Amino acid sequence: MAVAQLISAGNRRFASIRRRHQPQMAPHPAGQDWVRWRRVVGHTESRVSQSSGQQGRVKAEKSAHSGETMATGRAARSNSKGTVMLHFTSTAGSRMAEQTNDYRVAVFGAGGVGKSSIVLRFVKGTFNDNYVPTIEDTYRQVIGCNQKSVCTLQITDTTGSHQFPAMQRLSIGKGHAFVLIYSVTSKQSLEELGPIIMMLKEVKGDSIGEVPIMLVGNKKDEAKREVSTELGQKLADRWGTGFIETSAKNNENVTELFEKLLALEKKRQLTLTLDDAAGKTGSKKKCVVM
Repeated sequence: MAVAQLISAGNRRFASIRRRHQPQMAPHPAGQDWVRWRRVVGHTESRVSQSSGQQGRVKAEKSAHSGETMATGRAARSNSKGTVMLHFTSTAGSRMAEQTNDYRVAVFGAGGVGKSSIVLRFVKGTFNDNYVPTIEDTYRQVIGCNQKSVCTLQITDTTGSHQFPAMQRLSIGKGHAFVLIYSVTSKQSLEELGPIIMMLKEVKGDSIGEVPIMLVGNKKDEAKREVSTELGQKLADRWGTGFIETSAKNNENVTELFEKLLALEKKRQLTLTLDDAAGKTGSKKKCVVM
């Protein structure tokens, strides 16, 4: 009954979100609302303030494989809550982001559940107690692919705000695998994943059964729970996803999360451990994931 109630609550939330946001479209960089465009070389990260007082983060980087340069900018859109800063990333040259050897993982979840904390703990081994709302961050890490090859694991830390459904849909369309995070201290954060699951099914269609998805209960170190381990597992079984509980703060099960996610990929043999032979010979073949 508890699982059915969660799904029902998520469905109602999804319908409400679609009614509020479906007519709104984010402005294109070439449109009239375009504020700034800058070309960057190398690796850079910037933080900008929104009118609400929150901060968003965008990142641009130069691809090590193709040498193509990415540029980033921002645009302003007005809504009933004031002006919201939108961030765009564009790639010069061919469609590098869509057709190279990147294996793209998108991380979803409500604000404050620890999405950025999990990603930063995995990528950089760091943890920060301060909460900074994310617009969209992307991180890259080389992983093993098909034994003696390598490919790039691209992790996109998405916004926890429902104000950007178009950005969420874009991340789903481009993604190969997905991590859905809730906090075990917040039942509402689990309910808010219902709309994401529905959007995944809409965008991926008949291929949804082949898409690696992990449901993650974060903050397992906290004493006060609203979501039991059993309920999380039951919902994962209902949705057809993998399941794990983590603590980004204590670095518990973070690496295991991504190991399980990659193990769900059936089209490629992916591993977090690089092949020794490939490293010694300098032969790093690309694994193309379409």
